[in-house]
Order: sequence, then structure tokens, then C-alpha cells
Amino acid sequence: MTKLNKVVLENVVVEKKVDNRVNNTGRPVNKKSARQARLAKQAFYASVNEKFISGNTFKVSNSEYKYSVGKNGDTSRGCIYNTVTGYVCNVEYVGRTKVKGYTFVLGKKVNVELNLKTLEFVS
Repeated sequence: MTKLNKVVLENVVVEKKVDNRVNNTGRPVNKKSARQARLAKQAFYASVNEKFISGNTFKVSNSEYKYSVGKNGDTSRGCIYNTVTGYVCNVEYVGRTKVKGYTFVLGKKVNVELNLKTLEFVS
């Protein structure tokens, strides 16, 4: 057998996709599938967490509050401030869907827990 090492192809037309699709099968996405529901839930949790950490104002029982990051830039430690009266509590943990903090009332430590899923963000 002879090897064809130096074969030159001329006039070869390569179809280039304009819309940057790489491996699109052309099938529609099933929005009701378990995977799509899980991805939507993850995207919601990530957006709510990002809103909280970036300092967007949120409402809890008709009062507006705001999260402020600590001095070292550590996003899991900071303070929650009321937009009218000021300091409310220290934050010691910021998770995917939960924020844990504490404050002192009459010399006793009071734990504060916020569920990010139920917060209503103003902005």
C-alpha cells in the first residue's frame, strides 16, 4: 500500500456556524425536567446570595435592612444595619440560603437567623 502523506485538497468549503453553537443537537429543552428545575433553583439561590452580599436593601416585617461586609473584606462576616436606626446585629455566617448572626440584648446573646429564600429585596 502507498501512503498519501502529501495530499493537497483544493476548494474545500467549511461551514462556519454564525451563532457560536458548538455541539447543539437541535433538541428543545424540557423546562419541566428535574435537571432544569434543579438548575433554576441553584440560579435563584446564587442570585439571592449575591444580592445579600452586595448590600442590596431587603425587607423584614415592614423594616428595611442592609448587609455591610466586614473590614477585612470577608463576605461571611459583617453587620446588618437598619436603614433608619442603624446597627442591628453582627453576622458570623453567610451560607447559600441562610444567614446566622447575633446581637446582645440586656447583656444576653440573642441569635438571629435569616432565610435568604424568604427575604424580599427592595432593589
